[in-house]
Amino acid sequence: MAENNLLSEQWQQHLNGSSLLESATQVLSGSDYVAQWGNRHAERAEALLASGDINTLYDAEGYQRRLKVSLEGVADETALQQKLRHFRQREMVRIIWRDLAGWADLAETVRDLSAMADACLEQSLAILHKWQCEISGIPCNADGEEQYLVVLGMGKLGAGELNLSSDIDLIFTYPEGGETQGGRKSLSNEEFFTRLGRKLIQSLDNVTVDGFVFRVDMRLRPFGDSGALAASFDAMEDYYQ
Repeated sequence: MAENNLLSEQWQQHLNGSSLLESATQVLSGSDYVAQWGNRHAERAEALLASGDINTLYDAEGYQRRLKVSLEGVADETALQQKLRHFRQREMVRIIWRDLAGWADLAETVRDLSAMADACLEQSLAILHKWQCEISGIPCNADGEEQYLVVLGMGKLGAGELNLSSDIDLIFTYPEGGETQGGRKSLSNEEFFTRLGRKLIQSLDNVTVDGFVFRVDMRLRPFGDSGALAASFDAMEDYYQ
């Protein structure tokens, strides 16, 4: 752990010759998270510094592109959860560094945190949907059209204003009822998307040896904890009316 005005030996080695050396003392003395992460994960810290991403203002697709590269080749839920947690740690260090160095204002910080959450949700959902279809078949409506889970970000995520300690409030919905086609045993769309929703929550919320990505709060869904985890558009409309 870095002490007040001194760089740890590990961080000193990472930063030798780096343009970030000037800002490092302020950042590492201001954030135990950044200091400890760099000390524990030398190779990942060096890769982050070498990438130039700390100095970079991401564009609208910055998180999506970087996470897509990180998730290439994941073959199971264990690997997915590890990759998501490593990605989150890397990007949290970048966000905190830019904030404490004075390179990012509050608007950039909350925008980046929200964009990171969006990327984790979108890409993990796409992967988990594909895997779930391979097991249970493709969820379809009465006309045979494929159905997809829609994830609604509520609260601070919905407003694009996540902070460093925010949970993410979500609601799961899907267009129409029906059942899966092509699987070993057909499931109703509600059951399919309930299972998928649970796996999505686990991918982000489970505490593993690598920590977690985001705490997920589902209590804003219709009827709160007693309601269905995933509801059709019609059921959502009836509830809100």
